[in-house]
Amino acid sequence: MRRLVALFVIALLGAALYGLSGSSSGISVDHGTVSGPTLRSELTTIANNKTLECYINLLIPSDFASGAGGDSMKVAGASAWMNLRVEGIAIDHYVKTKLKYVPNAKALAAAKLSLEGEMTQAAAAKPITCPGTSVQALAEMTKEMRTAEIEAQATSLYLVGKVKTAIPLTKASMESFYAQHTSDYDTLCISVAVVAPSGVSAFSKAQAAGASVATLAKDYSEDPSATKGGAYGCFSPASSSYSGLRADVVGFAKDTFPTRPFSISYNGGTAALYLAWTKRTVTPFSVAAAAVLVDLQKLNATSANNLKNTILYHAAVHVDPAFGLWGLSQSTGLGVFVPTEPAAHDVTGATQLSATGSPTYK
Repeated sequence: MRRLVALFVIALLGAALYGLSGSSSGISVDHGTVSGPTLRSELTTIANNKTLECYINLLIPSDFASGAGGDSMKVAGASAWMNLRVEGIAIDHYVKTKLKYVPNAKALAAAKLSLEGEMTQAAAAKPITCPGTSVQALAEMTKEMRTAEIEAQATSLYLVGKVKTAIPLTKASMESFYAQHTSDYDTLCISVAVVAPSGVSAFSKAQAAGASVATLAKDYSEDPSATKGGAYGCFSPASSSYSGLRADVVGFAKDTFPTRPFSISYNGGTAALYLAWTKRTVTPFSVAAAAVLVDLQKLNATSANNLKNTILYHAAVHVDPAFGLWGLSQSTGLGVFVPTEPAAHDVTGATQLSATGSPTYK
């Protein structure tokens, strides 16, 4: 759940490399510390295990690949992992000291399943195929690393449950939320028209003259659905394409193509894509439940994110500069970030340091 609390988007701000072999003091948050060697071991483990690297990258998008050297990682990946570790320690400390909660064996087992589930869900939401399962990804972690991540997951889950504005993820709460937002989960039937650039002008004239969606698709669309009047299919909240389609069509009237199409690549060229919804039907809760759960998790994450930021602002944090800088970044907010490299015009020209321009000492 900590990944939902964090909602990080780590900016790739520099091309510098973080070496894994040097000595450092690691990180400390309040009274919790992680040594430099431990952090280097974790980064090496991520870089050298492709299943783990894939799932970590899904949870906190960054570049966790090895750098130019065999024993290095790109600094953006190192900083992203430091962010996750700092948050985990800060939340652990807050929950244990302020809420007097220490996860038991049952809570840790549930947290492990939750973490695996988040990884699996993240993979399903993106067109990425990791080389193994989320279970295998956790297994590739070192024992100390896995223990820390599962414990942080457990305390984060507990913390989210204590957020006053959070909605309990129970069936009753989900059904109540669904009843109040039923139209947000309607099954949508979609029609499309894929029009070549040369046909857009004629399409627009026919559209302005009042031609129907079916007629426009039959006369101008290059998609195979043209033979069916552009009917492309019906999509329920269980479809992976649902959220994107809904955002694209719900703002328009029924049986109406928008006047401004999307530009897409089609059959090796560019084409105009027109989308319209032709039918909306109520989706049973049993079908919409997964989408309702995701929406509630996002709403709860927003509330939890506010609390997380408060915890971090009050935490005493030290990060060894070798792993990144702790502070307030314009792009990522409070956290461990990668310093922006100086502009080329601010750097002394290379010719001044060449053999022909070397300084003379007297």
